[in-house]
Amino acid sequence: MASAASLQSPDEEPLPFEMLSSRKRSHAESVAAIVEEERQYFIPPVAPPLKKPTICKPSPFTNDEEAVRESDACDYSTKITLDMARAGTAPRPIRVYADGIYDLFHQGHARQLMQAKNLFPNVYLLVGVNSDSMTHRRKGKTVMTEDERYEAVRHCRYVDEVVPDAPWELEDDFLEAHKIDFVAHDDIPYTTGSATDVYAHIKERGMFVSTERTEGVSTSDVVSRIVKDYDVYVRRNLARGYSAKELNVSYINEKKYRLQNKIDDLKKKGKEMMEDIEGKRTDLIQKWEEKSRDFIDAFLMLFGRDGRLTQYLAEKKDSVMMALSPPSSPKLGSQSSEDCNSPPAKTSKFDFSSRPGASLVDDDYSDDEEPGSI
Repeated sequence: MASAASLQSPDEEPLPFEMLSSRKRSHAESVAAIVEEERQYFIPPVAPPLKKPTICKPSPFTNDEEAVRESDACDYSTKITLDMARAGTAPRPIRVYADGIYDLFHQGHARQLMQAKNLFPNVYLLVGVNSDSMTHRRKGKTVMTEDERYEAVRHCRYVDEVVPDAPWELEDDFLEAHKIDFVAHDDIPYTTGSATDVYAHIKERGMFVSTERTEGVSTSDVVSRIVKDYDVYVRRNLARGYSAKELNVSYINEKKYRLQNKIDDLKKKGKEMMEDIEGKRTDLIQKWEEKSRDFIDAFLMLFGRDGRLTQYLAEKKDSVMMALSPPSSPKLGSQSSEDCNSPPAKTSKFDFSSRPGASLVDDDYSDDEEPGSI
């Protein structure tokens, strides 16, 4: 490595050792000041990085290897309080548990699980799903089987782990076995026929965190819609190839529904035909309007006040008038125009003045004589 003296030019004098030492100290002090400034703006992480949601594959069941490995990595001896969880100072992922039947999985279920997943930073969400036997005994018959309901919940993007055959009431042993820190559910007391809220002891221990219900949608609402329009859905499934036996429909009702389907098809075809005719009629009217407009324009151009025929007649008016009333031919001899135009004089039937020898004949053929004649 070249020394400071070797970097200088030959003509310059070497720097004294004290000056070189002071320069090194000033450089080291500036570097230390920069490092100290960076430390002031650096915020160390207070919790492990957030776990990315499982969106490329279904969530594991509790007994799957992935879920077991996650449970073994959790130090449950370190208790997490609600204040620690909300402040984001928890030293490990927070295990939140939500449970339900999740029959006909809909947006209300998904929204509830989304709220549970986002209660705190770095949440590991476990979802318990009740079995068919437990649900039928406690609440009633379900539309979907337990396996179908398990799979529906597994494919929700907010779920990290599915607990099948979940208990109806949460005991301390269950909470300890699954290392649950908090339980998420809506704040309405869940009694299911009894006077005791199944989450009462969870609330007493400070492990309950409330979520909001989605108004206007529930499994009961969906079933009510189907029951309300029962005939419509039966007719639809019959048209799609389902048999009356599969739909639990009697022979008479099957024939009635199929007849109604045929009537509806005829109505639909008639409506489509009328719409087609209406469309063609509209097109015909539009074309007639366009043609009539062109015809009117051509008529006005030919016969209008300033049309071509009017201009032609104005130009040829004299010629047309001469052709309609020609003048009479003139007579021989020199006659005035007045004589030529006047008609000939009337003559008597026995007028002989114009004959030869008319002067020899007496003009008076009267039998009367003058008075005093013999």
